[in-house]
Amino acid sequence: MKQPKLFKMLSRGAFKKCPACGQGKLFTKFFDLADDCPRCGLHFERIEGHWMGAIGLNTILAFAVLLVVVAGGLIVTNASGGWKPIGVAVVTAVVVPVLLSPTCRTLWTAIDIGMRPLREDEVDWSKVE
Repeated sequence: MKQPKLFKMLSRGAFKKCPACGQGKLFTKFFDLADDCPRCGLHFERIEGHWMGAIGLNTILAFAVLLVVVAGGLIVTNASGGWKPIGVAVVTAVVVPVLLSPTCRTLWTAIDIGMRPLREDEVDWSKVE
């Protein structure tokens, strides 16, 4: 069997599923991603330093959300809102990266597979639908 198309892998990654087979429930706790997919056996940390990409993706997405929050705060308050918009921005800057972390890990794995296609020995295709 061949690997799924890029859009399918990205959508699976965005919903915290295995990009190769679509298996959910990969996290035992909010931050604890299994080392391997329980269905297809894909090892999520494909190379040493793999998670640096997830950290970069998390940073980019968090800054994008922060930009929207700050711009929205400036527009809503006509740039004279006092400390409330700054407080909202600070909370956003702290909370959003934490909430995005698990999703960025599975999404980055999907992006990585799109850039470096799966080898036959990385996935047990007999267990994939």
